[in-house]
Amino acid sequence: MYKLVIFDWDGTLMDSCGRIVSAMQTSARRAGLAVPEEAAVRDIIGISLRPAIARLFGDLSTEQSEHLFELYRQEYVENDSTPTPLFDGALGLLQHIQDRQLMMAVATGKARRGLKRVWQETGTGHYFSASRCGDETRSKPDPDMLQQILTELNVQPHEAVMIGDTCYDLHMAEQLNMDRIGVSFGVHESERLRQHRPKAIVDSLTDITALI
Repeated sequence: MYKLVIFDWDGTLMDSCGRIVSAMQTSARRAGLAVPEEAAVRDIIGISLRPAIARLFGDLSTEQSEHLFELYRQEYVENDSTPTPLFDGALGLLQHIQDRQLMMAVATGKARRGLKRVWQETGTGHYFSASRCGDETRSKPDPDMLQQILTELNVQPHEAVMIGDTCYDLHMAEQLNMDRIGVSFGVHESERLRQHRPKAIVDSLTDITALI
């Protein structure tokens, strides 16, 4: 059915939400700001970091925002030890898609250096023909990163499918009339994902093999 399968990263292929929450809360505490609730942090996972900070903390000065930005990157990369494993079935799914000779890409709110780091840690970068990150494009749910991936790989929207765990992932695909699949084990609950009319909502990555 498809030429291209596009994945979100955090909460879809990698179980990194716990570290994101912990790092953001610690960063706020270090910056002397009100510490956001876990639910509030989880709700911004998937969008780019600067818009996420603005949504969580409101009207910060430029200096405060940049300080928090740097604190968060330090906490997430260097200080926080919360595990970030790939979800069960992730490697098998990637290999299945590669065996079918379909292209794969990543559309993520992570910064480029963050994606490079996790690709190196997991040994998965070779699976992907293209990627766009949150510091390179307009933030989700704007479909900018999807449009750039499609253009790079010369694929039409109806020839691709977006797989993600948030309404931001599904909304950006919906705007392009691209098929989309939600995963129920990430950030947003199934009820929110259904608002964007996904082809399916799956409870495990292994369930996706039957859909593509």
